[in-house]
Amino acid sequence: MTRLLPGITDVAAQAGVSTATVDRVLNRRAGVRQATVQRVLKAAAELNYLPEADLYAMLAPAPTRVTFLLPRDTSGFINMLGDMVGYSQGQWAPYNVKCRTEWVDSFNPEALAQALLRHGKRSDGLVMMALEDPAVREAVATLAERGVPVLTVISDIAHSQRAAYIGLDNRAAGRTAGYLIGRFIGAREGKVALIAGSLRYAAHHEREAGFLQVMQEMFPNLTVVGLREGHDDSAKNYRQTRALMDQYRDLAGLYNIGGAADGVARALSERGRDQPVVFVGHGLTPDTRAMLIDGSMDAVITQSPQATLMSCVRIFANLRDKRDLLSGVEVTRSQVIFRDNLP
Repeated sequence: MTRLLPGITDVAAQAGVSTATVDRVLNRRAGVRQATVQRVLKAAAELNYLPEADLYAMLAPAPTRVTFLLPRDTSGFINMLGDMVGYSQGQWAPYNVKCRTEWVDSFNPEALAQALLRHGKRSDGLVMMALEDPAVREAVATLAERGVPVLTVISDIAHSQRAAYIGLDNRAAGRTAGYLIGRFIGAREGKVALIAGSLRYAAHHEREAGFLQVMQEMFPNLTVVGLREGHDDSAKNYRQTRALMDQYRDLAGLYNIGGAADGVARALSERGRDQPVVFVGHGLTPDTRAMLIDGSMDAVITQSPQATLMSCVRIFANLRDKRDLLSGVEVTRSQVIFRDNLP
């Protein structure tokens, strides 16, 4: 007589559980106590229900699921960071962390708060570029109570229960931009201006503050004529730059705090060199690289997207394994890139 292979009902009987529970365990769905999981897997092994390799895989802990919530259609650097999450999965394998990117409406705190709560239900951890808003802060607090840690990247949120911030010292970045523009302009008098994405980002507010500090301290020959918001939109940044150049014929420097540097560069290039303007911005991308090469941009302050992602992965692995939060995590370092030192 031919011996019948064991089925799911045999595994359930052997383990003393229902077939539905066996199905949940073998398909790695949530809602089953770890002791029950081990009993089901032991029964499956004793009955040779699964190949040995599959059983080892089932016994291995499930990967930590991390969701990156990043603003849609903002800076090229953020887009590059989000795309990198998708094609760098192999690098996270030793840490047993699985990452994915979800895009949220830019500059919309309510949408960000809702996305945090929604994705927090099916993620072990979240990473966001934070917006300063009570709704976002409350969502982070709710997730912290549920045991779902949240990291912030690029821009932090004050007085919140986020687990850690991975990014530049943005006040220092603003001071660096001010120093570069002041040194490039030299002794001549002139006006300097700033274009931000949105001051809802603490990073943009802090960069502005650092820039203003160094201008006041070191460059009395230069007058800051204010900050305009372009919402990281190329067309808006183009219009803002044209308006600044029309209003201030002696405009000598421009600091683009956020993204969409191409809009600024286009306006500067159209006006030509009869009104030279020193242009400094953030985030080394294919676009800003091309602007450095053709001379429409003078310097880019940037950070490594690979290092940013790796720091996030390490922190979630540390939290899971109950190690020190920042064990193995390097401090985020800024780089100043010119035409002649492009990597």
